[in-house]
Parts: sequence; C-alpha cells; structure tokens
Amino acid sequence: MPLTPWKSLWETKFPSLREEMDRVFEEFFGKAGFPSLREAGWLPAVDIHEDKKNVVVTMDLPAVDPNEVTITIMADKLTVKGERKREEEIKEEEYYRTERVYGTFQRSIQLPAEVIGDKAGATYDDGVLKITIPKSQKSIPKEIKINVQQTRPGEAQRVTKQRRKK
Repeated sequence: MPLTPWKSLWETKFPSLREEMDRVFEEFFGKAGFPSLREAGWLPAVDIHEDKKNVVVTMDLPAVDPNEVTITIMADKLTVKGERKREEEIKEEEYYRTERVYGTFQRSIQLPAEVIGDKAGATYDDGVLKITIPKSQKSIPKEIKINVQQTRPGEAQRVTKQRRKK
C-alpha cells in the first residue's frame, strides 16, 4: 500500500488560490512573519499577550528537544527556530497512516510593544515553551495621579457668587 501524506484542504483543493492570497497580502502588508504553506513544514501554535510589564509568548512544541530550540530577539521581532525529529525510524511500507509533521520550523513574530530583549527569559514544561520579555520603560504606561485641591466650604460659596455677578 503506497504511503500518502496528509494534506490540508488548502493544499489539495485551492493551492493556486492560497498562493495568490499570500502574494496579495505580502504585497500589501509586507512579510509579517506568516510563511506560506510552501515555506513551512509545520508551524507551532502561538499565543501572545501582554500585561503592564511584560510581553508573554506561549508556543506549543510537543516532542521538541528544548536544548535544540533557538530564540532570538531583534528590536521588536521574536524568532524561534527548532526541529521536531522522529523518535524512531520506521520503514515507509509499514505505515498505515501518517499525519504528524516532522522537520524544522521557524516562527518570526512581531511583538506588540517595545521590549528589552537582553532580559528575556524562557521556560519549557510539558511541551509548552513560554517566553517572557520585559517591556521597555518607554512602553510601560505611567499612571499620573491628579492632585485635587480642597476648598473650604465658605470659599466655595464666595467663588460661586463672584462668578454669578460677572
């Protein structure tokens, strides 16, 4: 029985439509870190959120050796590279079905705020990579308190009467 790799609907039914859409978006927005299907073997899922002090990127990397993952931060762009390798070598003829994707990946992500890349930290737990990057002081909103001057009760009435006379 020949081995047929799994392909998504986009790859099988609409390859030229997808390529045309990729081209149009790249021309309009520029390359924004979303590789086309031809460029990427697989892309790990990513969540990005920010709080007052940090930008946090969480990425699913099951079956990836964290020691072989490279993380770089240049200005406001985060790039994560790595590879998912097969655990054991099985002959192609022995497969009944294969849907899991192996190989190298690279995700380049535009960060939502200016960050301090030198102080970034990363943890890997149970197949999930979590990258915490502190925001630059320029990006952290500063709360300013308003000083309200209290007037004495008698002064407030005099000021009000003076305004009415004018």
